[in-house]
Amino acid sequence: MKTVIIDYGSGNLRSAEKGTIRAAQGMDMEVLVTSSPDDVLSADRIILPGVGAFADCMSGLLAHSGMRDALEEAVINKGRPFLGICVGMQLLADAGLEHGRTEGFGWISGTVEELKVDPLKVPHMGWNNLNIDQTHSLFAGINDGDHAYFVHSYQFKTSDQNNMLAHVNYGGDITAVIGRDNIVGTQFHPEKSQALGLKFIRNFLHWSP
Repeated sequence: MKTVIIDYGSGNLRSAEKGTIRAAQGMDMEVLVTSSPDDVLSADRIILPGVGAFADCMSGLLAHSGMRDALEEAVINKGRPFLGICVGMQLLADAGLEHGRTEGFGWISGTVEELKVDPLKVPHMGWNNLNIDQTHSLFAGINDGDHAYFVHSYQFKTSDQNNMLAHVNYGGDITAVIGRDNIVGTQFHPEKSQALGLKFIRNFLHWSP
C-alpha cells in the first residue's frame, strides 16, 4: 500500500510526512512525498497539503504538468481516498475569492471566502474545540470537543450542509472538516494536532470509502 503526499511547493511537507509515517506505524504502508503525476496515479491514497494563498497554491499545482489530470483520474475516476489539508482542502471548492476569483477543483461545491470574525483576530490561529456534525469513519476515537490546531484567514463556505462533517466556533461557525464519497478535507492541521491529529490520519490510512 502506498500513500502519496503531493509536493507542489505549497505545503508543510516535513510535518505532514512525519505525522503520516507516525500514524502508519504497524501498517504495511509506504509514505511517499512526490511531485510526480505517475506516483499519484499509482497511489492507494492521496494527501494534498497546502499553506498560503488559494491562487498561489492552485498556480503551483497547475505548474506541475499532468498533476491536475492525475488527481482527477485517481480521485474522481478511480475513487482513491483523498485528504486535503488547510489550503489543500480549500482547493476542493468551486472557487477561491482571495484577491479576485480563482477556480478550484469543484469536487465539493462551495466557495472559499475571507474570514470575518471581528473583534476576534485573523488569522484564526491556535487550538479550538472540534464540533462533530456527522458520523464518519475518520472520527473514530475522536470526541466532540477535542482540540485541533488551526491557522487560516479564509474559510470554506459549503453549498450543501451535508458536506460539512465538523465545524469550529470562532466568532461563528466555521467549517472544519468537509467530505463526500472518497474525498475529505480538514481546515485544521492534523499533522500539528497531536493526539487528535494522529488518530485522524491513522483513520484515513485505514479508511475504505
